[in-house]
Amino acid sequence: MLKTTIIGASGYTGAELALMVHKHPELTLSGLYVSANSVDAGKSIAQLHGKLAGLVEMPVQVLLDVEQVAKDADVVFLATAHEVSHDLAPIFLANNCQVFDLSGAYRVQSEGFYQQFYGFEHQHGDWLAEAAYGLAEWNQNAILNSQLIAVAGCYPTASQLAIKPLLVAGLVDKSQWPVINAVSGVSGAGRKASMTNSFCEVSLQPYGVFTHRHQPEIAAHLDCDVIFTPHLGNFKRGILATITLKLAAGVTAEQVAQAFEQAYHNKPAVRLQTNTLPSIQNVEFTPFCDIGWKVQGEHIIVVSAIDNLLKGASSQAMQCLNIHYGFDELTALV
Repeated sequence: MLKTTIIGASGYTGAELALMVHKHPELTLSGLYVSANSVDAGKSIAQLHGKLAGLVEMPVQVLLDVEQVAKDADVVFLATAHEVSHDLAPIFLANNCQVFDLSGAYRVQSEGFYQQFYGFEHQHGDWLAEAAYGLAEWNQNAILNSQLIAVAGCYPTASQLAIKPLLVAGLVDKSQWPVINAVSGVSGAGRKASMTNSFCEVSLQPYGVFTHRHQPEIAAHLDCDVIFTPHLGNFKRGILATITLKLAAGVTAEQVAQAFEQAYHNKPAVRLQTNTLPSIQNVEFTPFCDIGWKVQGEHIIVVSAIDNLLKGASSQAMQCLNIHYGFDELTALV
């Protein structure tokens, strides 16, 4: 049994991870931790997230002695702020822990990226270079062989899974940048209350236009410029991405279908929809990404839907763990 610790355990993704670890036949939960200033310290995680009652009753503790926590863990999930993951990951890695980081701290190797989009200078270029990007369907070899997995972001997951098969097959005219319009539920803003994610204040609206940090993450890993506009929706969870691309000259609908089938025929967390378009309702509370598309002339519209807390965060992290250790990919997820 792999001793598994979750840092940042009291948030939405931390709670989802705790439930998955509880259900996983090869993992045992060794600790749940939060920062010293967290109001959740000392409470049972089931007290914070009622769905865990009777399943996971472990108290959430303050992370004081990182070295000691590292010595008592085989696997560490970092469901923490980017700056916190940046500082903690090297300590756990130095203690031979397998680290799955759900923040953006190790996702993108690009000079000046972290200063521009995250507001801090990256101090661990060696680990940044070693990190495997945790887009489970596309980076399995790297995930299998790396000690540090930088789990892909929620919007980037929905976007890349929809676009990548077409790019890899050479079916896209890249002179016209793919245009991604994506809507997320308010849980993407985290559990801490604010006017931004207060349910009574939320309306359907765009944000981060031309400035959102997920745009360069998507572009970097697709090796293709994109226009990305995120929206906040007045619902709890899920992401729906609607993506418009120009097809290369002469590309047929049959070639498009073949590209998606070839990419995902043996990928259990991706469900292709050939007769309808995805909806959030069909993916919420599941680890799946549903993808559908329509071709007209030289253009294609691809739609993908995920649960932002699951395939966009915690279940993808667990999927990466399953890949890394050779377990069935959907263990503890379905």
